[in-house]
Amino acid sequence: MQVMTPRGPALVQVDEVADARLLLVLTHGSAGTVEAPDLLAVRDAAVAAGVSVARVTQAFRVAGARAPGPAERQDEAWEIVLDELRAARPGLPVVQGGRSNGARVACRTAKAVGAAAVVALAFPLHPPGKPERSRAGELRGAGVDVLVVNGDRDPFGVPDAGDAARLVVLPGEGHELRRDPARVGEVVAEWIVRYA
Repeated sequence: MQVMTPRGPALVQVDEVADARLLLVLTHGSAGTVEAPDLLAVRDAAVAAGVSVARVTQAFRVAGARAPGPAERQDEAWEIVLDELRAARPGLPVVQGGRSNGARVACRTAKAVGAAAVVALAFPLHPPGKPERSRAGELRGAGVDVLVVNGDRDPFGVPDAGDAARLVVLPGEGHELRRDPARVGEVVAEWIVRYA
């Protein structure tokens, strides 16, 4: 499915389940895709738990860019995609999230789109080597419960437990969360069903 935004088209792949408990909307990091191992594992675990999952390739990636550009423009395009997904599923609770930059978008827009909660995978707490440039305020400012799943070897840092409703730090994992993606999926699926 294609959704037109001011940044161009976004692409949405939906895995629907019968009698879905909620809709989980996920997106990629700056240079990544919705085929990232952790996103696929989360999709599989969520579908098994009775949750429909929409994976969104944001317009900037469809256009071939590796960087999202200004946050305001990225968030505006994201909100349009969420409005369309919600309109097609009235009354179904929505949890939104993503990995890295996608987690930041989900936190920044959670209240605006009426999300029940946010899933932040590999939240980039700060640029590598620059802990003074913390983005913890995006987690705390989401206005809804946020689940953060990070690796303990992430060069982008690991948020503090107080920055989120739940923080899960996976030993031996880096920013890609690829050592045990199935574990990432289990953690997310177990947590999101409470918002159904």
